[in-house]
Amino acid sequence: MHKILDYIFSEPTPADGSFFLMAGPCVLENEEMGFKIAKEIDVITRNLGIPYIFKASYKKANRTRVDSFTGIGDEKALELLGEIGATFNIPVVTDIHSPEEARLAAPFVDVLQIPAFLCRQTELLVAAGNTGKVINIKKGQFLAPSSMQFAAEKIRNTGNEHILLTERGTTFGYGDLVVDFRGIPIMQEMKLPVVLDVTHSLQQPNQGSGVSGGLPHMIGTMARAGIAAGANGLFIETHPEPGKAMSDGANMLPLANLEELLERLLKIRNALK
Repeated sequence: MHKILDYIFSEPTPADGSFFLMAGPCVLENEEMGFKIAKEIDVITRNLGIPYIFKASYKKANRTRVDSFTGIGDEKALELLGEIGATFNIPVVTDIHSPEEARLAAPFVDVLQIPAFLCRQTELLVAAGNTGKVINIKKGQFLAPSSMQFAAEKIRNTGNEHILLTERGTTFGYGDLVVDFRGIPIMQEMKLPVVLDVTHSLQQPNQGSGVSGGLPHMIGTMARAGIAAGANGLFIETHPEPGKAMSDGANMLPLANLEELLERLLKIRNALK
């Protein structure tokens, strides 16, 4: 397992007041973009002493519209993810959607991510656990935080104890989400690191246009609240030009704004020590 992941699991609540970051584009759009984002975030996080995991979906399987961009090709995208991890010596996380995808993606990445809508799918969770990779399970928008113990148990039943749980908001009426920050300490009671997915928590899904909306001006507020609530890590989708992103651009953080945000978050975490 990568040394950064070893650190995360050896110290679920780091004594030095830091937190880890999972960040990158929603989906790999091309080779140049993936390497550019990974390099810039790697430099920022190394300078700030923040453990970093590069995030990008190798394909998107849950787009609202049938004509939405889904990826550049499975094999090509997975190979690029492997190259990004090796080039910058950082762990990489990507989404999977089926047992077959768990086996396909595992050789190329360090963390397999279970999308929120699929967090109850037993065959998917078991297949992911059996790869031996770190598994990040996103809490379903329809689940209470306490119910995530059962998703985690399906992974643990395979003998895999390397599990992350991610809060990403709860359905609040039609087309909106709300975060109950009590969920962070509730899920931490399961003795697992807990991540706040800042940007997906600000989605406004299933808009009439067929393209999800978002509240990107609230990213700083959401991130600060997550750190103050004691989240072990943050998940932030970022892009050099969110308005041109092929997926989830409406709730992404401009890459140019990431460093300043992380500096402010470190001050909050250090104040809580």
